[in-house]
Amino acid sequence: MVSTLKPDTKLQAQPVTIMIMKNNDTAVIIPVYNEGQVIKKVVENVLKTFPIVVCVIDGGTDNSYSEVAKTSAQVVEHPINMGQGAALQTGIEQALKNPKINYFITFDADGQHSIKDAEKMLKEIKKEKLDVVLGSRFLGKVENMTIAKRIILKMAIGFTNVFSKVHLTDTHNGLRVFTRNFAQKLNIAAPDMVHASEIIDKLGKGDWNYKEVPITITYTDYSKAKGQSITNSINIVVDLFLTKGSRK
Repeated sequence: MVSTLKPDTKLQAQPVTIMIMKNNDTAVIIPVYNEGQVIKKVVENVLKTFPIVVCVIDGGTDNSYSEVAKTSAQVVEHPINMGQGAALQTGIEQALKNPKINYFITFDADGQHSIKDAEKMLKEIKKEKLDVVLGSRFLGKVENMTIAKRIILKMAIGFTNVFSKVHLTDTHNGLRVFTRNFAQKLNIAAPDMVHASEIIDKLGKGDWNYKEVPITITYTDYSKAKGQSITNSINIVVDLFLTKGSRK
């Protein structure tokens, strides 16, 4: 081989760039049920800040799976709809397989949560060395919430606080951040929306350090149409009352 370098040419050592991925110690868990209209956009937005995202397709009949598959998120699928609690537990178990994951964020699929709030909560849990950080729309800001939904949520907060002995301003908020230690011991058993009260109940029974931080929840026409109906919200309160009452 003939060299084309001139005699006085010196080879310069090229700098080696080491890419350190931001937030690579954190997994975002997103339960997905018939969210094909918005899920790709939601996931892509999350991936801009958090490179490790686990989406659990909880049954459903639309194109949610194929939409998530267009992104770099991990996808786990339930063959049938098992409820949000079960979907979260599946996502947590999947993320726990990665030994580098030390923090977990639960994030709704309908776009009502803010990624900036998730970042803020993650910084808080690390700074304060907490086990759990919970988002509160009632300490922060709620956009476009109906009066009926506000009343039902306040009822659920009251019941949960009484039975769990934990006093929070927002017990059914899906935006949470917690440590690996808490994730390993969580084991959500409630398959449906009652899982939110179950998580608070575990906080009350364990020696965990936690706090609430103000966040913004935005209810769009889409998220309101997809969200829990008033009847379902009432059922959550009733189920919580019956379940907790039977344990006393």
